[in-house]
Amino acid sequence: MGQPESSPGDRRNFVKWTIATSGGFLATRWVPWLRAATQKSRVAIVAAADRSEGIRRAAALIGWPAGNPSRVLIKPNCNSAHEFPGSTHITALETVVAELRGRGTREIVVADRSGMGNTPRVMERKGFEELAKKLGFRVVPLESLRADEWSHAQLEGGHWSRGVEIPRMFLGSDPIVQLCCLKTHRFGGHITMSLKNSVGMVAKYSVRDGYNYMEELHTSPNQRRMIAEINTLYRPALVVMDGIEAFIDGGPEAGTTVKPGLMLASRDRVALDAVGVAILKKFSSPRLTGKIFDVEQLRRAAELNLGARSTAEIELVTADEASKAAADSLRPILAQG
Repeated sequence: MGQPESSPGDRRNFVKWTIATSGGFLATRWVPWLRAATQKSRVAIVAAADRSEGIRRAAALIGWPAGNPSRVLIKPNCNSAHEFPGSTHITALETVVAELRGRGTREIVVADRSGMGNTPRVMERKGFEELAKKLGFRVVPLESLRADEWSHAQLEGGHWSRGVEIPRMFLGSDPIVQLCCLKTHRFGGHITMSLKNSVGMVAKYSVRDGYNYMEELHTSPNQRRMIAEINTLYRPALVVMDGIEAFIDGGPEAGTTVKPGLMLASRDRVALDAVGVAILKKFSSPRLTGKIFDVEQLRRAAELNLGARSTAEIELVTADEASKAAADSLRPILAQG
């Protein structure tokens, strides 16, 4: 699993998993991630018209998964088959797979669960299956996993009544690269960026008894807190946010579209989403009128020490004048908290 930007002492951050095993089904115990108080979270910002170039440059500023891993998991946004920014752009996926291959990764697994459609059909319509044949990676619709390939996480202290179920592949040592979009969410999530993208890792129906986790989530007044709590279960090695275009209203599948022309990357999901909110505020999103950390997903994530706890803990990283100008335009918004 990817390491956070922290000192060796912060490796205590990793979740301790085993409680019991019954019938091949692993139960897990939730332990919040910890974060050093003096730590700054780096968010790369690249002004880019070309998606592939933007991804390569942004990821280079943060760093691809270290240690030449033999296997990497990619979690895209396959919530629906709608065109970007409704879901991950096929060029973004192709670029990340090619970059990982060039760094020696032998096995690449692209895994997700759709919330607004049949996952295999969504992946096919998005071109993932065709691209997988071309580049030699594996596409896994999470509904296709066997019961013994899922783990139950209790999420003690959280707002889920009985925890969640999540594929065991996401809980192992393989680095996870997340590809998210930049947009609002017209339903209870309010925003859907990196933290919200993790919902696609959770089972809709329990493999044990058919319980509907997504019905619980979407009918709960604590929905945004519950979204943040999912993220305690894993730590991505890298998150790439495609901000070439964005929805400032509506979402997740369609909405009022703007063109920030930015690619962002970070290891800190909270910092990345906070910068994403700043971008949407810059474009006068009617859904985002308060302070950045008043957004409940971010506030709960900060409480859980998942990443930056305020905008003061975020460092914007750039490497050219156009990107610096873009970052400078966001600094006053971030300074407002």
